Amino acid sequence: MTEITCKLLVIGAGPGGYVCAIRAGQLGIDTVIVESTKLGGSCLNVGCIPSKAMIHVAEEFEKAAEAAAGKTPFGLTAAEPKLDLKQAVAWKDGIVQRLNNGVAGLLRKAKVKIVHGKARFRDGKTVVVETETGPKTIQAEAIVIATGSAPVELSFLPFGGNVISSTGALALTEVPKRLVVVGGGYIGLELGTAFAKLGAKVTVVEAQDKILPLYDAELTGPISKRLTALGVEVLLGAKALGPTPKGDGLRIETADGKERSLPADKILVTVGRKPVTDGLGLENLVLDMDGRFIRIGERCETAMRGIYAIGDVTGEPMLAHRAMAQGEMVAEIVAGLPRAWDKRGIAAICFTDPEIVSVGLSPDEAKRADHELKIGQFPFAANGRAMTRHGEAGFVRVVAQAGSELVLGIQAVGQGVSELSAAFGLAIEMGATLQDIAGTIHAHPTLGEAFPEAAMKALGHALHI
Repeated sequence: MTEITCKLLVIGAGPGGYVCAIRAGQLGIDTVIVESTKLGGSCLNVGCIPSKAMIHVAEEFEKAAEAAAGKTPFGLTAAEPKLDLKQAVAWKDGIVQRLNNGVAGLLRKAKVKIVHGKARFRDGKTVVVETETGPKTIQAEAIVIATGSAPVELSFLPFGGNVISSTGALALTEVPKRLVVVGGGYIGLELGTAFAKLGAKVTVVEAQDKILPLYDAELTGPISKRLTALGVEVLLGAKALGPTPKGDGLRIETADGKERSLPADKILVTVGRKPVTDGLGLENLVLDMDGRFIRIGERCETAMRGIYAIGDVTGEPMLAHRAMAQGEMVAEIVAGLPRAWDKRGIAAICFTDPEIVSVGLSPDEAKRADHELKIGQFPFAANGRAMTRHGEAGFVRVVAQAGSELVLGIQAVGQGVSELSAAFGLAIEMGATLQDIAGTIHAHPTLGEAFPEAAMKALGHALHI
């Protein structure tokens, strides 16, 4: 059996794991990273990147279809578009491959040793990796668990045949005529919206009484209107029961307790994600858990000295940029640098149509924390850039303490607002006040102008509404 010793072992080469390994290598730490599948993890290979690629394909197709139908308000017409989904998937796969190669190159540049195989803990300092050439034993002074998450499978609706996960949806080579989406969270709505634009008849089945349950009604309202305009049927308070007897649809229980069958060529199940820990040998460790997730402290440390956990395996929010920030921090901690983890500045984005971005506290969250508030909201209907390009639906909202005017949270909904997330996150990270935001000159004409206008609204002197 091959034996390897190192100072830092990273298990999992997703966004958190590979960033941790690269930063550790930059700091001169002898680092090994283990990955059982492809470098880049779910985000790069079957999640964030490929889904945004297919969302872009759907947006472009919709624009072309509207032009062919003479529905553009500015007089653009075009021939009826045709989509080769196989070519679109190949284009998406090409982007993923380039990014895979880029991650491998960055790891090599940082002098990180890459081991391909399935890792299993023998004890708190030793991991055995099953590789194609046989088992390798790795002993490390510090170990980072970065194994990520996977789609939750329903026992009565297992993946296979016409029941697919988000991974399967992104590999389809034909647009299903009828798509039923189980779960009205961000993954289901992102993909459901994309397929609706490509011509599928989409039905969303959500057990709760609203879509995107983590966001307030003001933010989700424009998305509900857009889904209706796209012909997407949204069934709230509805429960999936299982496939129809012939396997050609989904049986559900509606909000009024009646059973109904929904015809479907594909059933996309997006009811959440679970940590990937099976077979990792966690039973050989003494870790504190939060349900199925690994409990961590402010430095991503676990209950065992020298073992850290980052990313989705530690629970919500399951965001690639959270994992990256944690990975960078842990590498610096292992190098002896003083670091701690603060999640307040993490932006959460729904790449729906329109998009949602949220950083910090929502108004309801701030009220529950007993803050007296000043809230300012500026509509994109009064923003020149939105009117001429992005669409007028949506707004920017700023939530601040009444006395100090410290900004506690920022939210926006609208086309293209994901690109405002950097400004929002920076404002929270730097401890900005309403006056700081209002006094920062924003270029005209841009969507970003809505940001200081919202702050001025909270101060009582918005200029353009």
